[in-house]
Amino acid sequence: MNETRHVLVADDEPHIGRIIKMKLEQGPFRVTLAYDGREALDVLERHDDVALAILDVMMPRLSGLDVLAEIRAAARWHDLPCIILTAAGQDQQHQRALELRVDEFLTKPFSPKKLYARVAELAGVGEEPEPRPV
Repeated sequence: MNETRHVLVADDEPHIGRIIKMKLEQGPFRVTLAYDGREALDVLERHDDVALAILDVMMPRLSGLDVLAEIRAAARWHDLPCIILTAAGQDQQHQRALELRVDEFLTKPFSPKKLYARVAELAGVGEEPEPRPV
């Protein structure tokens, strides 16, 4: 049995966070949701086992890019794999994310299956599990 990997999902749209949480928790992931950038940094401060962060660009208080900049500037999180989610057409954000060494940049709407595959790859776990029979 694989050990569980802790994933931070920061998105100010609760339904998006829930979709990602449900998808990831089908595999060896435990998800903590945050609804703005400040809360995302608080989660990182409180939990030293976060293995990956998924950050929405447009959030209140601090954007996903602000959070990514903080992560890259802090020694303890410097190498934390990060995925940025953004609405279509935000090319400047894409450029900034690349400058901040983002690991993946996904445009909404995104495929939960594709997101899962990328999270699994970045977190060093296997492929998507078969759906459990109900």
